Amino acid sequence: MDRLSGEDDTHGVAPGSRIGVFGGTFDPVHTGHLVAATWAREELDLDRVLFVVAGEPWQKVGRRVVTPAEDRFRVVTAAVEGTEGLEASRLELDRTGPSYTADTVHELLAADPGVFLYLVVGADVAGELDTWQRVDEIRDVVTLVVVDRGGVATSPDPAGWKVERLRIPGLDISSSELRQRLAEGRTVQFLIPDAAIRCILRLNLYAGGR
Repeated sequence: MDRLSGEDDTHGVAPGSRIGVFGGTFDPVHTGHLVAATWAREELDLDRVLFVVAGEPWQKVGRRVVTPAEDRFRVVTAAVEGTEGLEASRLELDRTGPSYTADTVHELLAADPGVFLYLVVGADVAGELDTWQRVDEIRDVVTLVVVDRGGVATSPDPAGWKVERLRIPGLDISSSELRQRLAEGRTVQFLIPDAAIRCILRLNLYAGGR
């Protein structure tokens, strides 16, 4: 196991690998995330999809309380464990300061300049890429994978990007609603992988209404 997918200190990426980069706060991770990642891996013939857990999600700072990064990473690790080709990445946890996708992309390319990177985003995020930091640096070196829920394109392709569209079933699941359900003690069964639910309960996350 390398450092991209766990807590080992090595930092290698197999030469010429096709890597999906699926970043997010994952607060908490849910079944919709898992479906998007597994479908992206299969449809685009990716070697791995990395769940890149944001250490300091700069777009959410000051807007709401975010669950500690290490706890979110533990839940994602539990969620993907045993699923071939899906890995939790702590790249953005091990860097200091705000979590910028540009830095993550450059770090992966530094590990292997021959890697092919596929940046997986939801259709809603695809419409906001111009708000990202150093977006031009990302656009030049990745293929953008836009996930359309419900099998229907909900936004045009962002201009200037190399784009793949990924159509997945319409799973209307939101992390904010899941946080509320967990805070109220209501079931999230089948909405969050069982192993991740057990991890959430063991860590006593979201009980305070975060």
